Amino acid sequence: MASLTPLPAARLLGPTEIRELAARLGIQPSKRLGQNFVVDAGTVSRITALAELSPDDVVLEVGPGFGSLTLPLLAAARRVIAVEVDRALAMELPVTVAARAPHLAGRLDVVTADAARVGQLPGEPPTVLVANLPYNVSVPVVLHLLATVPSLARGLVMVQAEVADRMCAPPGSRTYGVPSAKLAWYATARRSGSVGRAVFWPVPRVDSGLVSLVRLAEPDAAAVRGTARRADTFAVIDAAFSQRRKTLRAALATWAGSPGAAEAVLRAAGVDPALRGEALGIAEFARIAAAATRSAGPDTISRS
Repeated sequence: MASLTPLPAARLLGPTEIRELAARLGIQPSKRLGQNFVVDAGTVSRITALAELSPDDVVLEVGPGFGSLTLPLLAAARRVIAVEVDRALAMELPVTVAARAPHLAGRLDVVTADAARVGQLPGEPPTVLVANLPYNVSVPVVLHLLATVPSLARGLVMVQAEVADRMCAPPGSRTYGVPSAKLAWYATARRSGSVGRAVFWPVPRVDSGLVSLVRLAEPDAAAVRGTARRADTFAVIDAAFSQRRKTLRAALATWAGSPGAAEAVLRAAGVDPALRGEALGIAEFARIAAAATRSAGPDTISRS
């Protein structure tokens, strides 16, 4: 039986090619959009390998920029849906893929949109999120996509190193906070490596970290969330961390209506009112939200 001939690899982009593309398009990296482009082929190859893609995966890539990560993702997955807010970059991406990996061009879909607000995506539902996320919107983007794209089973995202620490922090740790707690509603998160600032153009002032995400299986998600609604639970989290040094009885006073009301809800949820928000996991926050709903009625909560 004749063996299948493997497809040729994509010709990856390096610093020279990316700067030439930028000059031809008249593009300067935008601080407002949080644009720091990866210009090191070794780094994008490493990210692709860590994503552990299968030939059946459909990748959702946020902020593909000039396509440095898009090219190896196309070679590793069945399809890539690239969401790019910069219209000039979105228009150029298919041109770059056609020039550097013409045999893979049919695997690419480009969506010109803000990933923090994107809705319906074209084609097959994506299974994996792989992205170099803008530092200024990384957590909101991840939370939005996990909420609105239920087909995403896992992900590998590159974010600012300190944000990576916060996303992966367990309850009780110094870096645990709103991102850690809200992300735990959807998925488990762990650090998968570090990325130095020298591989970016322009060079940022901070290093980056890689975070692996695995969506909670439905039985695990149900056990974590109980009967609570997401909006109610997230409102509790926001209130608990708005005054991090205060006890939950004090921090949740405005949210509940008074310190006494906060204490009553906390005790109904089986949570010590003298604890601080950083001591609670997502299951405890969900129990508080559910207890508040039971005591006040389902249409009177979701305060923030």
